[in-house]
Amino acid sequence: MNKNRYDVKDISLAEVGRKRIEWAGREMPVLKLIGQRFATEKPLRGIRISACLHVTTETANLMLALKEGGADTVLCASNPLSTQDDAAAALVEYGIPTHAIKGEDDKTYYRHISTALDHRPQLTVDDGADLVTTFHTGRQDLIENVIGGTEETTTGVIRLRSLEKNGILKYPLIAVNDAQTKHLFDNRYGTGQSTLDGITRATNILWAGKKVVVGGYGWCGRGVAMRAKGMGSQVIVIEVDPLRALEAVMDGFQVMPVAEAARVGDIFVTVTGDKHVIGKEHMAAMKDGAILANSGHFNVEIDIPALEELSRSKRRVRPFVDEYTLKDGRRLFLLGEGRLINLAAAEGHPASVMDMSFANQALCLEYMVKNRSKLSAKVFYVPEEVDKQVARLKLESMGVKIDNLTAEQEKYLSSWEEGT
Repeated sequence: MNKNRYDVKDISLAEVGRKRIEWAGREMPVLKLIGQRFATEKPLRGIRISACLHVTTETANLMLALKEGGADTVLCASNPLSTQDDAAAALVEYGIPTHAIKGEDDKTYYRHISTALDHRPQLTVDDGADLVTTFHTGRQDLIENVIGGTEETTTGVIRLRSLEKNGILKYPLIAVNDAQTKHLFDNRYGTGQSTLDGITRATNILWAGKKVVVGGYGWCGRGVAMRAKGMGSQVIVIEVDPLRALEAVMDGFQVMPVAEAARVGDIFVTVTGDKHVIGKEHMAAMKDGAILANSGHFNVEIDIPALEELSRSKRRVRPFVDEYTLKDGRRLFLLGEGRLINLAAAEGHPASVMDMSFANQALCLEYMVKNRSKLSAKVFYVPEEVDKQVARLKLESMGVKIDNLTAEQEKYLSSWEEGT
């Protein structure tokens, strides 16, 4: 036997995780640069951070950068199926308590969130706002210690803005999801690629020639539609927003109501952040063999209880593929239990796009510590200087150079007189 051969069976789970974390880190040069500066300046020295994120190799690189900055960090999972157990094991060896097990039940999931809050955080980092909402509904005694927090995803930002609108939000939060270096790249290119990756790994389907129905044409939906089209699929978009629907038409996609799309689609992918996008009446109209997948944060976009009600039997036919046989004999296939398919059946977004998202997270946490006395209990946009810094560092890491405005050009742009 060749002793130099890399054999997973011969090494511990944590060592597998360390190698994969290192591999992801190769594609995260912006976060690496921030981590190096953090190691020197220690802007988060002594700050307790509780993070509720997808426990992946990319997240591990963020947690290590925060630790370099002097933070006392704890991590729990933001989705029961997205945890990479080897990454979790490696983080524990790195000295970062990590409470996450792939496939954990709901009781364990919320117990882990509660354990993360036992850390008495001064900063929170969330993906989906489960940590923040648990904080607000069950652990309010700890909120007085909190400086602020960040939110990674569309669904979480929607929940936080609802808390703010209803006057319930207790501390400032930055909507990292709304950074241009996040939603323009992570949501579009990351979700687009990783969603198709997850569906492909789960099913081994051929995308060419399939009718793919994309629920929602926000940045994530744009990405899924773009990638499916690139694989040769006929893409149909379902939307409720007339501007987004018009954009989808102008981008070359068919747009129709979900009731019509239900009758013709081969693969259905929801990415809206809303509930029951695909309902009972839609599944009742689908053709035999239709595949249902979700890439929105919560498993509510497909009405799974209604699917259960329509079915006479259910069986697991492949990992992450459940076959529901309807009462008339038709079969529908639900992927990943309706949870985020790109993380349930694959590895989530490529590290190079998470590099920008997590760079935003790290810099926004630093910003909150530096400006703690100026921030009220509101949902804030990512500061423009942070967004541009991330973009600038990413370009530099790619070897791309751009021009700067000359003094004459700056003066012209700031002038109010026509033609001066």
